[in-house]
Amino acid sequence: MESNITTVNPATGKEIKSYDLMTEKEALEAVEKCHTAFTNWKATPTEDRVKIIKKIGEKLQEHKEDFAKLMTLEMGKIVKHGRQELDLCTGICDYTVASGVEELANEEKELQNGGKGIVTYSPLGVIYGIQPWNFPAYQVVRYSIVNLMAGNGILLKHAENVTGSALKLKEIYEEAGLPKDLFTVLLIDHDTSEKIMEQRLVRGVTFTGSAEVGRKIGEQAGKNLKKSVLELGSNDAYIVLEDADIPLAVKTSAIGRIFNNGETCVAAKRFIVVEAVYEEFKKGFVERMSKIKLGDPMDEDSQLGPMARKDLRDGIHKQVKESVEKGAEIYCGGEIPNRDGYYYPSTVLGNVKPGQPAYDDELFGPVASLIKAKDQDDAIRIANDSRFGLGGGIFSRDEEKAIELAQNQFDTGMVSINSFGLIQVDMPFGGVKDSGFGREHGGFGIKEFVNAKAINILN
Repeated sequence: MESNITTVNPATGKEIKSYDLMTEKEALEAVEKCHTAFTNWKATPTEDRVKIIKKIGEKLQEHKEDFAKLMTLEMGKIVKHGRQELDLCTGICDYTVASGVEELANEEKELQNGGKGIVTYSPLGVIYGIQPWNFPAYQVVRYSIVNLMAGNGILLKHAENVTGSALKLKEIYEEAGLPKDLFTVLLIDHDTSEKIMEQRLVRGVTFTGSAEVGRKIGEQAGKNLKKSVLELGSNDAYIVLEDADIPLAVKTSAIGRIFNNGETCVAAKRFIVVEAVYEEFKKGFVERMSKIKLGDPMDEDSQLGPMARKDLRDGIHKQVKESVEKGAEIYCGGEIPNRDGYYYPSTVLGNVKPGQPAYDDELFGPVASLIKAKDQDDAIRIANDSRFGLGGGIFSRDEEKAIELAQNQFDTGMVSINSFGLIQVDMPFGGVKDSGFGREHGGFGIKEFVNAKAINILN
């Protein structure tokens, strides 16, 4: 069994730093310390919590440049995307500061029998977050800030390849005045992680990652009667209708596919284009994707960096090859470049059909699946012909029609119209089907791990 974690720079394949893993005893003691910190924090007035959370947002900006470069070093996102990620994190802090007190305020209501009811939102306790590497800061800030506002304690098991980023967040949180042990980073293996979920002091589990791992986490959480939130993968469909602005659709679709090196759960992945405009979109999209500049993620001119790990790069190449073996065509990209690091080019696959990984599965990298539909109804059918349901998009000049399709026919948790938008902090974020359950952002996430307590005063 490994006793340490070693991070690796995906742009070079060279080691960055090693960290000792906690023993099981050390990890369980850390849970107890976090719970002790929580018991003090839950008694802290909300206005004092607000001040610290506001300060965390400010500190994220103070550390923006060095933190962005650390994320790039550890997982390969181009550095400007790291800066944007930290701006989003500050936005989450600001939104929570502005809305958190009201969201958690007591609600009074007149009861049917003439009595009075009070609903309070009390913190649950220690919340355990298991987070992925693709957004090293955002994924953690997303669940931790609202739960700190609610009065909970936070445990974090981050992906091993972004261990430095996890510890950087702890440093920033405590620099902003968060009490020691309230935000605890656990450097642990999977076996110890299961032990953490068994602990009675852990009251909730939130996980972001693949559907396959999500099933296991959900099973473990359920077995231990822990409330859970699962934000899982997807193969989001972006539909291009006959009345779409094709240049806008081409530009937006390319951005949506390669953002964060294509390693985003809610990225645009399947591009379903109606027959009437298919050739026009295909020509523009393939041309644009073929010109994406692959390069050093620290270089401000690079548009696409390396994939985060060698196994991920090799995995997506295997999916491409298997799709081609089953009838897909490569319109651009599709070959591993001869260079150091775990690079993969922007790639477009055509003739994508059921039974191919490019149709059925999530392609977690800069590979686009181009699919022709007969018409609007066929496009919606193909979009919904997926076990996933996180996000999606519609391109149409008829906004009312697009809204109707999004509202009544698109079976996903989120839909973008004539745009690609990763996150809106004041809108719910989450999916359906194999993309998980629970919601974050928009006032929803702050109540996922609270006790909605009913106090009844009867006449």
